[in-house]
Amino acid sequence: TTTVALGLLPFGKTQSPESLLDIAARKVAEKWPFQRVEERFERIPEPVQRRIVYWSFPRSEREICMYSSFNTGAEDPATPGGIAV
Repeated sequence: TTTVALGLLPFGKTQSPESLLDIAARKVAEKWPFQRVEERFERIPEPVQRRIVYWSFPRSEREICMYSSFNTGAEDPATPGGIAV
């Protein structure tokens, strides 16, 4: 378990370093919604778009549950900013 604590892999196991594309796409996805990225930049290569979109989705089950049950309040007229029907 010492190797796990140090972040090392057992002998014979290798791990590839994260690509610069993935690192950059993850950082962009953490800071800005994809729509804003599209609006800001005229030309984004398709592989870059795909990686930003990939990293834009939540990773943990807790985050997925939180976002899937997100309620904007638009259907409730009593909610401030809600749309009255």
